[in-house]
Amino acid sequence: MKIASWNVNSLNVRLPQVLAWLQEHRPDVLALQETKLEDARFPVAVFEELGYCAVYSGQKTYNGVALLSRTPLTEVQIGIPQYTDEQRRVVAATLAGVRVVCLYVPNGQAVGSAKYHYKLEWLSHVRTWLEEELARHTRLAVVGDLNIAPEDRDVHDPRRWEGQVLVSGPERAAFQSLLDLGLQDALRLSPQSEGIFSWWNYGALAFRRNWGLRIDHVLLSGELARECRACWVDRQPRGNERPSDHAPVVAEFA
Repeated sequence: MKIASWNVNSLNVRLPQVLAWLQEHRPDVLALQETKLEDARFPVAVFEELGYCAVYSGQKTYNGVALLSRTPLTEVQIGIPQYTDEQRRVVAATLAGVRVVCLYVPNGQAVGSAKYHYKLEWLSHVRTWLEEELARHTRLAVVGDLNIAPEDRDVHDPRRWEGQVLVSGPERAAFQSLLDLGLQDALRLSPQSEGIFSWWNYGALAFRRNWGLRIDHVLLSGELARECRACWVDRQPRGNERPSDHAPVVAEFA
């Protein structure tokens, strides 16, 4: 099995790139974030032509998430249960005995801002829900743009970013609270080289200089972690013309 996640930063703009990537890599499931499409405009038929069914939750201009799967999706959940939120940031479903939760965590804007407090509150509700999901599903993957670089090695220049949103102490503590549930960071299951990032700003030649952050993640329950054989970031799409500022993250399983 192959599970992938990609913040495409507008599916309307990046659709040809997503289709090409699906044809090349053929993941069993691809989780998308920042689709920025209302549900009525989601290109279901285009993905069906490639053999993928889809579940999605979108809105105009902002946010939006989706799951594309080569096998039927069941037990679909849109949004965080018991938490009212107009922003479309969560979709979950079960395929082939694996529960996949796709998250687009709020950015937080700036430490101390209203959006920052919303981010921490949102993550608290996600943690409560995921604890329940783990109790029901021993094979669970939480994937997506989590908008947190959990350690200094996930930041190209920790001094430059110190105290800023995406790397602040409370955000990293919220990320750790997910791991404390029993989830494991798939990329850290095996030794990795330095400088592995998944997001690079569009400006300052950041991608060429590898001035990035690792904020896109695949977190796995213990059972799935034992089956994971590899996890990697595919940098190639970030070098495309008119790319997303994020690169896909891929986990492969026995």
